[in-house]
Amino acid sequence: MRYRFKSLVIISMMLFAANTLAGSCPDYDPAQNPPNLTMPDKEGFRKWQNIWLSQRYKPYHMIHDSIAVTGSTAVVVGKFDYDYVLHKDLEGEDIKVYIYGTDMPDWEYIGEYRTNTDGKINVSIDQGPGEYRVRMVVLGDLSVVDGYLSVVDPGRETVLFDVDGTLTLGDLEVVGEWLGIDDADAYPYAVQVVNEYINKGYQIVYLTGRSYWITEASRSWFDNQGLLPWHYHSKPGSIDTEQYKTDYLNYLINDVGLNIVRAYGNASTDIAAYESAGIDKAQTFIIGSNAGGRGTQAIKGDYSKHYADIVLNTPAVNCH
Repeated sequence: MRYRFKSLVIISMMLFAANTLAGSCPDYDPAQNPPNLTMPDKEGFRKWQNIWLSQRYKPYHMIHDSIAVTGSTAVVVGKFDYDYVLHKDLEGEDIKVYIYGTDMPDWEYIGEYRTNTDGKINVSIDQGPGEYRVRMVVLGDLSVVDGYLSVVDPGRETVLFDVDGTLTLGDLEVVGEWLGIDDADAYPYAVQVVNEYINKGYQIVYLTGRSYWITEASRSWFDNQGLLPWHYHSKPGSIDTEQYKTDYLNYLINDVGLNIVRAYGNASTDIAAYESAGIDKAQTFIIGSNAGGRGTQAIKGDYSKHYADIVLNTPAVNCH
């Protein structure tokens, strides 16, 4: 048994070494520590119903994180609504957009956009390789929301994580988190696992079945746990979870060119989506009741042993 375990570690390290190529490393620090933004002037809302909406309900705006390959135009989508239950769309209102991140001395103004009937704006951004914070400001009440953009070279080594039941102890803990009555508990050593990969130079992607309107609560949870809050991709609507994850993985692999060298999940939908996207079963780690299912690697109990035996022995990325 000990020999088989050592063989697994050695094979794991060889696979990582074979897949690791020189390239740019993720540059998370600037976007995590932005300078103060000089806010635009408050202009008030264009529509009376939006004045009423903002006076009665808390904003629950969100930005869909975007990841794009170097040399392409990224599209960052902002979604603006009010109230954590109603999620009433903010229609026909003006938003100013700013960006800050890698190799930037200060915030840069991108432009002004008007929300559509779904409360959305689509912002096209051309940026060099790096990690960026995108800030959107509603001119009607100066409410603010941040999201993130990653621009990467092809072949960027990436570790993928599901969230609920994978980093958190259970799938249902998101409900209490969304209602603001409980903060979901993380598996022991889950945070250390994620942060160790970040320290070793890997791109991190959170691919979750959570609905998009829980993004604010999710980012707060990451902050409270001491986790990087991006790249975070949530389900855009009432679509099949397995298909949604498969489609996004195919985009990351085929269009962006990410090299997803390791993936973590807990559900049968995770296993199926990772398999459909061609992620190596030897590098697919499943925790919980489906651990080891369909030829994946089982994580028993929590992440403590996995962290000590596998993650700490994973080579750092050969990047600059």
